[in-house]
Amino acid sequence: MFHIVLIEPEIPPNTGNIGRLCLAAGATLHLVGPLGFSLDDRSLKRAGLDYWAEVDVREWDSFESLQSEAAAESRYFFLTTKTERAYWSTEFRDGDYLVFGSETRGLPESLLAANESTCLTIPQKGSFVRSLNLATAVGIVLYEGMRQVENP
Repeated sequence: MFHIVLIEPEIPPNTGNIGRLCLAAGATLHLVGPLGFSLDDRSLKRAGLDYWAEVDVREWDSFESLQSEAAAESRYFFLTTKTERAYWSTEFRDGDYLVFGSETRGLPESLLAANESTCLTIPQKGSFVRSLNLATAVGIVLYEGMRQVENP
């Protein structure tokens, strides 16, 4: 089972869509605050459809609190546009944490600097697009991880 971590997500429909992805993939969704919305937000639940109640969602005050509760051998991968290492160059394992930043700011620079060796990107051709939609990015990387784990 993979773990999807959203640090300070801002847009409820993205989080709802990611929740639906997590449910379909059997992944756990970790939300690290502060959130840019309430978990009672109608647009969050609308994007997650009637599945939201079934999603394994865990809330955290900080990324450090999440890490302190996770198994010591847990691996974390940080998705960013600020690296050259493509996500497909990693051999994912069951139980990995895939960490994504907020829609407008991405991951904090301090977190990227402290975890440079495990930063990954989704390569993009051309310079017209700064980044992909958060739910799209999660789907791309999560399903690559599943492909690797289920078809070694």
